[in-house]
Amino acid sequence: MERNITNVVKIYKVVKGEKVELPFYTEKLSAGFPSPADDYLERSLDLNEYLIKNPAATFFVEIQGDSMIGAGIHSGDILIVDRSLEAKHGKIVVAIINSEFTVKRLSWVENKIRLMPDNPNYKPIEINDGMEFEIWGVATTVIHRL
Repeated sequence: MERNITNVVKIYKVVKGEKVELPFYTEKLSAGFPSPADDYLERSLDLNEYLIKNPAATFFVEIQGDSMIGAGIHSGDILIVDRSLEAKHGKIVVAIINSEFTVKRLSWVENKIRLMPDNPNYKPIEINDGMEFEIWGVATTVIHRL
């Protein structure tokens, strides 16, 4: 398997705890002239509730590499991954290939499975008989720091 592809470097489990509700503004914010946003405060938003649909089947992974940069996934980003979702053609998945974790877009065409990078500098990984291969879950969200 190629090195320096988008790999999982850390795995974190979801810890269900106390709700943390943050202010949620319903008005779209302008990048220009500031507006009195307090007038539009409508409710609170709990990011755990918003981003995690199946806590028992969800985990976080930290990413290293640039093979998924075209999908907006950069080195150092955190992915939220749900193991309860069906891995379908076109979905971004966390998989194990020959004992190594990787993140790629699943291509499942005519009974051929390929893991596709979203960077033209990398080649697809074709899954062949005899390879250790397992899909661990489907990525649902990428957390990217600015």
